[in-house]
Parts: sequence; structure tokens; C-alpha cells
Amino acid sequence: MSAEPRASAMLPIAEASREELGESEAPTRWDVLRHSGTFWAGSGIAGFWALAAIFGSRLVPWDPYATDLLHELAPPSAAHWFGTDQLGRDIFSRVIAGSRDILTIAPLATLLGTLAGTTLGLAGGYLGGLIDIVLGRIIEVLVSLPLIIVALLVLVALGPSSVTVVIVIGLVFAPLIARTVRAAVLGERALDYVAVAELRGESTFAIMFVEILPNVMGPILVETTVRLGYAIFTVASLSFLGFGIQPPSPDWGLAIAENYGVIAGGYWWTVAFDAAATASLVVGVNLLADGLHGALTA
Repeated sequence: MSAEPRASAMLPIAEASREELGESEAPTRWDVLRHSGTFWAGSGIAGFWALAAIFGSRLVPWDPYATDLLHELAPPSAAHWFGTDQLGRDIFSRVIAGSRDILTIAPLATLLGTLAGTTLGLAGGYLGGLIDIVLGRIIEVLVSLPLIIVALLVLVALGPSSVTVVIVIGLVFAPLIARTVRAAVLGERALDYVAVAELRGESTFAIMFVEILPNVMGPILVETTVRLGYAIFTVASLSFLGFGIQPPSPDWGLAIAENYGVIAGGYWWTVAFDAAATASLVVGVNLLADGLHGALTA
């Protein structure tokens, strides 16, 4: 007889304890991000290369541009941790210094693509009608074209340079980002706060960039991070093909192009470390993007 009252009396206490501990509260985006191993792993890798791009050339043991024909194609050793290339240049120093060019061009190209794509996506998603139809058809055509092929065609016509690479990659990324932004804006356009802004007589520009844009920043941030990974790989690919960063830069793609011919002779270190650096940076940025996506969609 006395067991039932005790059990029923303990139930509210247990529920109160859970509420006091905050177990019933949904985790915030920051909580999800803070506990995301993927995000922190990606941040660590990307952060390492960012620091290398900023400070690396001052800390490396050898001048990355200095040649030493007496020590060409030397294997990894205590003096040259990653060995030397065909001109006797220290590969470790060149890998660290080579991060600067790729981490300058790729983010600038991604930023250009994000600005252009966000503007197009906002215009198409909010204005709708004929503008959305025309922009949508143009975006579909551009998205269907292979990125590398388009970039090569433009670079052949205009000539290779860092500025041209930034512009080409940025403009190719713009329709991809615009498609994502447009989809997000379509979901926001029908909400009450947009109708209230229109009734207040706010301008089209203010509604798109002041009212709607802050509410679609999550998808834009994730898309930008994803595109940064693609931009890094694209810059390295264009440099490898001779249409990106030009000599004597220690750029990773260019270094692979200059030394891949000696791999057959057993000199694997001349390209292995540059390839590993490129892969690690792309993987790090993609892990960072996955972590952000998980937090923003939680």
C-alpha cells in the first residue's frame, strides 16, 4: 500500500531534476559546433596552413627559392626534411612557403563567387517572375559546364595570371552559389516579416539585403566553405596544367608539374609532399564545411 505513493511522489522530483540539469532543452548551434570533432579537426588543419601562409616563409630553415645544384634530388634527411628537388631547393621550405599563393588566390576567388552568387540568388529568389526565369536559365547553362574546361578556355584567351585565375574561378562559382541562395530565399520570401517590410514601404534593396540576407546566411556560409575546398583544388590543378600560378612560385600544383617527370627514377619525395599538402588542405576545409553544416541544420 505504501509503495505506490512513494513511487508517484518520486516522479515529479525526477522530472524537476532533469529540467534543472537542462536535459530537456534543445542544444544550440554553438553547442553542436563546440562538440563537433569534425569541425575542430578541419579547423586545426586549415588553421595550420593559414599560419604557414602568414608566417611560414620567415620560419623555414632554407630559402625556398635558393638553388643548390650540388645537392639536387637529395632524399629526405636531417638537413632537408622533405629532400630537395631537381634544382636542389629544399622541399620542406617550399611546401610551407607554397601555401601563401594558394591561400591568397583561392579565398579571393571564393569571396568573389560568393558576392556575385549571393546577389544573383537574392534577386532571382525575391523578385521572381521574368527576372527569375532568365537568371535561372543562365545559371542552369553555366552549372552544366565543367569547371576546369571553362577556366582553361578563358585562361587560354586572356593569358595566365593570378588576377585572371581569381576572376575566372569566382565567376564560375557564382551560379553554383546563386542556385543555393535562391532556394533559401524562396523559403523566406513567403514569411510574415517580408510582407511587413513591404507594407512599411521598404525598398527592394533593403528587403533583400537587410531583411532576407541575414536569415539565409547559414546556407551561404556552408556553401562558401564548400566552394573554398573546390577553389583550392582548382587553383592547384590550373597551376599543374601551366595556366595558374607561374614560376618561380613554390605553389604546390606548380611544384608537382615541375618534378613529376622524375618520379619514375625513384625520386618520389619531389611530388609526394606537395600532393599531400594539397590533399590535407582540401580535406581540412571540407571537414570544416561538414561541421558547419551539421551545426546550422541541427
